Amino acid sequence: MARGTTSKTLVWILMALLILGLGGFGVTNLSGNIRTIGSVGGQDITVNAYVRALQDEIRAREAETGEPIPFSQARDMGLDQVALARLIASTALDNETVQLGLSVGDANLRDQLLQIQGFQGLDGSFDRDGYRFYLDRTNQSEAEFEEGLRREIARGLLQAAVLSGVTASPTYADTIVSHLAERRNFTWARLSEADLDSPLGEPTEAQLAAFHSENAERFMQPEMKRITYAWLSPDMILDQVEIDEATLRSHYEDREDEFNRPERRLVERLVFADEAAAEAAKITIESGDKSFEDIVAERGLDLSDVDMGDVLPSDLGDAGPAAFNADPGTTIGPFPTDLGPALFRVNAVLPASSMPFEEAAAMIRDDLALGRTRRQIEDQMNPVDDLLAAGASIEELAEETEMRLFTLDWTPSISEGAAGYEAFQEAAAALSQDDFPELIALDDGGIVAMRLDEILPPRQLSLDEVRDDVTAAWEEAELTRRLTEKAEALLPQVTPEADMAALGLTVTQETGITRGAFIPGMPENFLTRVFAMQEGEARIIDLPAGVALVRLDAIQPPDENDEAVPALRDALTEQASSSQAQDLFQYYINDLQARAGLQLDQTAINAVLANFQ
Repeated sequence: MARGTTSKTLVWILMALLILGLGGFGVTNLSGNIRTIGSVGGQDITVNAYVRALQDEIRAREAETGEPIPFSQARDMGLDQVALARLIASTALDNETVQLGLSVGDANLRDQLLQIQGFQGLDGSFDRDGYRFYLDRTNQSEAEFEEGLRREIARGLLQAAVLSGVTASPTYADTIVSHLAERRNFTWARLSEADLDSPLGEPTEAQLAAFHSENAERFMQPEMKRITYAWLSPDMILDQVEIDEATLRSHYEDREDEFNRPERRLVERLVFADEAAAEAAKITIESGDKSFEDIVAERGLDLSDVDMGDVLPSDLGDAGPAAFNADPGTTIGPFPTDLGPALFRVNAVLPASSMPFEEAAAMIRDDLALGRTRRQIEDQMNPVDDLLAAGASIEELAEETEMRLFTLDWTPSISEGAAGYEAFQEAAAALSQDDFPELIALDDGGIVAMRLDEILPPRQLSLDEVRDDVTAAWEEAELTRRLTEKAEALLPQVTPEADMAALGLTVTQETGITRGAFIPGMPENFLTRVFAMQEGEARIIDLPAGVALVRLDAIQPPDENDEAVPALRDALTEQASSSQAQDLFQYYINDLQARAGLQLDQTAINAVLANFQ
C-alpha cells in the first residue's frame, strides 16, 4: 500500500512539473463573451486553441534557444502570426475532413490516448488522475481534449493522403548529379619564369611610371578616419605591480603539476574475452599477418575506442613497467586488467619536463600581475566615465589618468595597437564627428575612448609611396604577358593527337577529375575553367606567377560504380520529393481556405494578445 501511494505521489509531482513547465504563459481578464477569434468554413477557431497554439510556438522557440522568451519579444519575432497561420491551416483541414466525412472511431481514439506518454504512470499504464490533472491545468474538458485529438488524427490521415506518392522527376536528380559528378580527363603543363627565353630583368623607371599611371585604381589609399584615442591596457601598468617571492613560491607549489610533469606515454588498450584470444592476436601482430589496427577493426571497434590517451605507469596496472620500457609502435601483453586480458600498444613517449622555480617565477609573476592590473583598470572605469560625462577631452583623459594618447589613420584593415581589438574596430567603424567619446571595454581588460578628428578622402598614392608594390605588380604582369605570348605560340600545336611533352613542356595528365576535386598548386577557379572547355579544346589559363596550357581530352559521365553517386542521386530525389510534397500541401491548404472562406475577428485576436502573460 505504501509503495502504491508513493508511486502515485511521484506521478502527481512529475505531472505538476510538466504542466508548470508548459504553462509559462496564460490569458487572464479576457471577457467571457469572447469564445472564438474566427472560422474557416463551418469550423470555429476558438480562443483556447489560439492560446495553446501560441504557447506551443513560444515553447518550441525557447527549446531552440535555451532561453525564456518574454511575450513582447515573441510578438517582435512574429510568433503570434506563425501560430495563427498554423491554426488557420489546421482548421481548414478540420473543415475538409468534415466535408469528406473523414473521422476516427472511438477504438482508434482510445488507442491513441493510451499511447500518450504524458498520461502514463511509472508502470507504463494509463493514469487517469494524471490525465485529469493535465486537463484541469490546460482548462479543457475530457470531451474537448478528446475531440481535439480526434480532429488531429483525422487531419493526419488527410495530410498523409495528400503527401503520399509525391516523387520528384528523376530528371531533376540526374541533372544535378550529372553536373556535380561528371568527370574530366585533361592534360596540362605549367609555364613559369624558368620557361622564358630570356630573364625577366628589372623594370626601368619609365616602365614603372607608366604601369603606375595605367593601373591607378590599384594604388589608391582608401578613405580613412583620423582618430585620436586614449588607451590603457594591463600591459601598460604591469611594472607597477609588485609581488613578493613568498607569493610566487606559493603559486609555484600550487601549480607544481604544471611545471614538473613526469614521463607519460600515449597508449592504446585492446581487451579480449580470454587469455588465449589475446595471445593469438599478439602472435598474429608479431608475425606481420595483421596489424594492431586490423585486429581492432575485426572487433568492430575504432581506434578511438581503445585509445587511453597519455598515461602514467600507475594508470596501466601490471602493464605499466613493460609499457614504459617499450619503444613507440610496440605492442605488449597480454596483461590482466579489470575488463579482462589486454594487449597494449605504445604510440609515443611524452618526455618528462621540469621547470625550476627560478625559471617559472617570471611566468607566474606575469599571470598574477595581469590579474591585478585588470582589477586596477576596472577600478578606474567609473572615474574615467565621470570625466567623460563632465566633458573631458581625449587629451585631458591622458593627462588626468593613466591612459595614454594615440592618433591613428584608421581603415578596417588596420590592426596595430588598440585597433587589434574587435571592440575598437566596431566602435571605429560606427564613429562619426557628432559622437561624444565613450568608454569602451576591451577583451583583455583594457579600456579605450576615441574621437573622430577628420575623414581623409581616398587619394592616389605616389610612385615613391608604393614603389615596391608597383615593382612587384609590374613583374607579375610582365611575366604573365611574356608567358602568354609563348603559350599562344604553342597553342596551335596542342591538338588532340599531339604529344604535349614533345613541345618541351613538363606535362601532367589528370583522369576522372570531378568539379569538387583539388589540383595541388592550382588556384580555386582552375577546375571551373577546365570544366567550361569543350572536348579536344586547348586553352591558356592564367596562374599566379605563370600560365597553364590545358587540353581537355575527354568528358566522362558520373561513375555509377562509385557509391557516392547513387547515394547523392537518392538524397537529391528524396529532398526534391519532400520539397514538392510540402509545396503541394501548402497549395492544398490555400485552396481549402479559399473555398471554405476564412473569417477572422481582429478585435478578438487583439483581446487575446492584450491579455497574454
